[in-house]
Amino acid sequence: MEPIQQIRSRTAVLPYTNIDTDQIIPARFLRTTTREGLGRELFADWRLNADGTLNPDFPLNRPEAAGCSVLVADRNFGCGSSREHAPWALLDYGFRAVISTEIADIFRSNALKNGLLPIVVDQANGQWLLEHPGAQVVIDLPSATLQLPTGISMEFPIDAFARYCLMNGTDELGFLLAQAPQISSYEQRRPT
Repeated sequence: MEPIQQIRSRTAVLPYTNIDTDQIIPARFLRTTTREGLGRELFADWRLNADGTLNPDFPLNRPEAAGCSVLVADRNFGCGSSREHAPWALLDYGFRAVISTEIADIFRSNALKNGLLPIVVDQANGQWLLEHPGAQVVIDLPSATLQLPTGISMEFPIDAFARYCLMNGTDELGFLLAQAPQISSYEQRRPT
């Protein structure tokens, strides 16, 4: 995983509610156990026409969405089935963070464990972001703050351990493996 300290990006906006994990990455693309290439299939049923060409009406296909690493969506993002492929596809596409007024718990957990930062904001700021695609935002993970171009800066909730892992570019297993010397030392000192 790539460490996150600060993300400065314009926003790409999907003004839809209840975006479920099957819309993020349709089930027919779940045959892989690797992350590589899943970005090509991100929102495939919305982003692509039946002939495989890009749907010019889909927000992520518009020129102003190119290069954005922050996705803004309406409430209840990531609902539906539990699939790690959803954050994998978002990351492979180039997103580093997702902002919504409501993010499904299982998606949020999967995102944090895989290096994607889910940010929940209040209704007023969420609405502002939805109405201003391409807004330049600054996400500062050490302080857990999101700054809007209006000058508004807000804190967002994030578990301390998840923040540590994201800032250090590691997952739970990587964290445990890094503790191996201390674990071994403890085991050697322990009476049998």
